[in-house]
Amino acid sequence: MLTIIKHKNIYFLISLLVIIPGLISLFLYGLRLSIDFTGGTRLTLSFPKNVTEKEINTIRSVFTEEKIHIATLQPAKNSVVVRTPPLNEKQNRQLLTKLDQQLDTFRQEQFETVGPTIGRETTLNALKTLVLASLLIVFYIALSFRKVPKPASSLRFGVCAIIALIHDVLVVIGIFSLLGHFFGVEADSLFVTALLTVIGFSVHDTIVVFDRIRENLLRTGGSTLAQVVNDSILQTLSRSLNTSLTALLVLFTLLLFGGETIRWFVVALLIGIASGTFSSIFNAAPLLVVWHELDQKRKK
Repeated sequence: MLTIIKHKNIYFLISLLVIIPGLISLFLYGLRLSIDFTGGTRLTLSFPKNVTEKEINTIRSVFTEEKIHIATLQPAKNSVVVRTPPLNEKQNRQLLTKLDQQLDTFRQEQFETVGPTIGRETTLNALKTLVLASLLIVFYIALSFRKVPKPASSLRFGVCAIIALIHDVLVVIGIFSLLGHFFGVEADSLFVTALLTVIGFSVHDTIVVFDRIRENLLRTGGSTLAQVVNDSILQTLSRSLNTSLTALLVLFTLLLFGGETIRWFVVALLIGIASGTFSSIFNAAPLLVVWHELDQKRKK
């Protein structure tokens, strides 16, 4: 009896309901980009001993008093790296004077301003990476599934995998657009890393389901494609859910105890992996059936 495939339109509707608000936000507000993309200043302050929470709070308050937005603040063992919008030498001297009044011994190791040209290059490189990764994935799946029996085709497997991948990327980017507009969350270089990780996880999960579909098509020649796809999803369902659940538990622990530096990186991974699990089971494989049904109607 069909279960998942029978209700495929409901799953497609759920995906649309998640993606559309994010797309509207992207169109209206875009992404709130960090200085990795827009340019800015990086200051590194070193301390003779381990940095304390009190010293970190003092640094934050000084920047707030000077009305300088902190894009990121990354504490290490005995140093703190602060990223801000572009600062000039005068602003830097004023900051150092204020910090010197409220902190014990410290030294400025680095004061570096990154221009917006580097930001544009970073954005372009990120887009190129995403496009190249997508093309390589289609090529790999089409090559690996070239002997899949009819009525399926290797090209359809590749295209459906990419549609699921795009679904996951749009979910993450859309949600971060909303977070950026309403809560000031910025997309930085770690966000790009998270997107690439999500792409890899999504494709891996999709290929697990697709590989089972290929095996079942070879074994059960008389069954309809819808039946084979549904059976394959059910056979791999527990494996997909268990794999995703273990990853989500680790990420949830990191979210609780990993600190502020990687918080939004972890959030992006949590959203992406949850979306990737959903799309692999409820979008990618059912799309094969939809494509086949449309092709059959066209031929008739």
